[in-house]
Amino acid sequence: MGKTEAQNPGRQDKNVPPTPAQRAEAARIARELAQGGFALPGTLTERRTRCGRANCRCHADPPVLHGPYHQWTRKAGGKTVTRLLTDDQLADYQPWLDNQRRLRALLAELEALSLAITDADPRWER
Repeated sequence: MGKTEAQNPGRQDKNVPPTPAQRAEAARIARELAQGGFALPGTLTERRTRCGRANCRCHADPPVLHGPYHQWTRKAGGKTVTRLLTDDQLADYQPWLDNQRRLRALLAELEALSLAITDADPRWER
């Protein structure tokens, strides 16, 4: 990657020049993406459940459910994979799950910015 490309992320085609504000926004997004770190895909859910024992507190009125159980769900090889996390695993992995969400939001911002630049291309008027 040349020096000009590193200074102007996304600037590879002279026919569709982004505005200075769009270049600045792309640079900000690139800086934030570079700070990324580890990222875990999937979702985290807190579950409380009932068991099968009829005389358990979870069947009382009002019920006192078991849990909370921290359930991490993701897709792997086209299949849904679910794991229960311990409290210390949750503490370790929560920042990675949060980071994945932030990275997806930044990517969505970059895509929206790219669409705005594409929509402003005067060649669509031909």
